[in-house]
Amino acid sequence: MNFDHLLQLFVVKEKSFFPLFVQSAENISSAAALLLQQTQESDPDERRMLSHRIKERETEGDSITHQIVDVLMNAYITPFDRDDIHDLAEGLDGFLDSIRDSSKKISIYQPKHSKKLSEIAEYISKAANLMVEATKHFDSLRKDAKEIDRICDEIKEIEHIVDDIYESYMSNLFEFEKDPIELVKKKNIAQALEDTSDVAKAVSSKIRSIVVKNS
Repeated sequence: MNFDHLLQLFVVKEKSFFPLFVQSAENISSAAALLLQQTQESDPDERRMLSHRIKERETEGDSITHQIVDVLMNAYITPFDRDDIHDLAEGLDGFLDSIRDSSKKISIYQPKHSKKLSEIAEYISKAANLMVEATKHFDSLRKDAKEIDRICDEIKEIEHIVDDIYESYMSNLFEFEKDPIELVKKKNIAQALEDTSDVAKAVSSKIRSIVVKNS
């Protein structure tokens, strides 16, 4: 095998990461859209059905993460640092796990409908969509570094907005909700959603770190 052919094989291995990261982000985006739908739904059976569909996305996400790790273990040359690839794969998986955790709480607690919880879920969905956009630039990371950085800024801003909504919501909840059981339900769900937004920001920070190292 001559050197040029060997180098070509390395490049193929390198590029195989990119579609997997896009696939992972798209799967998360699908789960986030289902979560938003779940927060807008009041029927208990529909909520449980949507939770089951998010569980399916979680299973698919685990499979994608496993594929990324398999490629990583067999690749001779990687597009960026091996630890960064692994950490990003795990971070994306954690984002999906947080969406799933929020969904489970809605399915189990069956709270009364809240526009503010839906508003937070909508921002989580926006962050997930931005994650898809960012991963689609990985195959031209150096050229698109500024665009990826802009996307990361948007995700960071979403986390700040969610923090403000969460703080206001919790304040009003403790002041005006007279049913202690309903209060606990909504408090736990709101916390899970806010945590999910924090995880999205952490993933965007990892993406920004990769860009800085490789641009």
